[in-house]
Amino acid sequence: MILRLIWRGNFWYIELMRLLFVADGRSPIAQNWIRYFAERGDEVHLASTFDCSVDFPLAGYEFTPVAFSGAKKSSQRPGAASSRTLGLRTAIRHFIGPLTIPRAAKRLRGFIERVQPDLIHAMRIPYEGMLAADAYPAAQSGGSSTKVSRPEVEAPPLIVSVWGNDFTLHASSTLLMKHYTAWTMKVADALHADCQRDIRLGKQWGFDASRPTLVAPGNGGIKTDVFYPPSKPVDDPIIINPRGFRSYVRNDVFFQAIPLVLKKIPNAKFICASMAGESQALKWVGHLNIAHAVELLPPLPHAQMAEVFRRAQIVVSPSVHDGTPNSLLEGLACGCFPVAGDLESIREWITPGENGLLVDAANPQNLADAILEGLENKNLRQKAAGLNAEIIQQRAEYARTMKRVEEFYQKVIQKVSP
Repeated sequence: MILRLIWRGNFWYIELMRLLFVADGRSPIAQNWIRYFAERGDEVHLASTFDCSVDFPLAGYEFTPVAFSGAKKSSQRPGAASSRTLGLRTAIRHFIGPLTIPRAAKRLRGFIERVQPDLIHAMRIPYEGMLAADAYPAAQSGGSSTKVSRPEVEAPPLIVSVWGNDFTLHASSTLLMKHYTAWTMKVADALHADCQRDIRLGKQWGFDASRPTLVAPGNGGIKTDVFYPPSKPVDDPIIINPRGFRSYVRNDVFFQAIPLVLKKIPNAKFICASMAGESQALKWVGHLNIAHAVELLPPLPHAQMAEVFRRAQIVVSPSVHDGTPNSLLEGLACGCFPVAGDLESIREWITPGENGLLVDAANPQNLADAILEGLENKNLRQKAAGLNAEIIQQRAEYARTMKRVEEFYQKVIQKVSP
């Protein structure tokens, strides 16, 4: 339980926290994090940029659309669109979305004033962090000022989370995105990221280096009672791509690599998560004549997804922009050998040739060669499985990670509050 101990008279008194999260409430990543505090009895309020419902208790809820998020159906999961649609939607939001922030910030500011939280946590920079920064009581400037000062009235501290490619893909996409990213970093009292790279980039974007930071998985970590290795080693050459369709994941390269693998291992099977019915995936499968080797899955709950991971020898993440993919960590926890795009953030988890392989995610032959190496080198797979189990336990296990988050929240409040 997140607690504050207050000394009154001769006794320590326990006070629960009042937390306000600004997030896409539909996101399983955000829900995994927020649920922890709600179920432990803290007073949790959610300002969601997409209308949603959750299966844990909330003390308050406010739908706060920004960057046209009110136009998407509340039942639609994040990223539930074709790859072409996702790319076009992202581009439009980059150019026009920031213009909607001031109006949305006014609505969020009213919610903050009603809730009077002990702490505000915005989960992702675009557009939740931008929205929270513009609504922040210490910085009601409409994003136009470069100077941030704490007002005489007490303002709750603001934590901003960096997700995946907030800096590497989104931040520099347009002038307004640059402006609001820098503004968010100036306003933030503390920064959470899922890799050290993004802490470094946050400081380059204006985050004060003297303020608290935390590096931890964006979803709070891996629940090892759900994601765990199979009872016996997997013998079948099965490869899983859990990334679905995202503009920064090179699924075109992944599908082009499949025939190259099949030339050497004809009985290899490729499982593709969240791609069932995806027109582009079906087109690639038909064009490359690989239907016999490919299984396109619909979105699955965590427990079912864990079972799929336990069927596979290899987990592939062919991304060109990323932080720490939660699905990659889930695959590691289930004993899969990782083959991933060679990115600075991924190197914080994978040492090539030790506990996985890193590739040029734009090169089908490079990807195919790494998959083949993972399939054919049983000793490397076994060595990596042991190393990755230890890494998950030490750096990404859910209960351990969320305990660190509790301590981080306490540190931020004690450092910032008057």
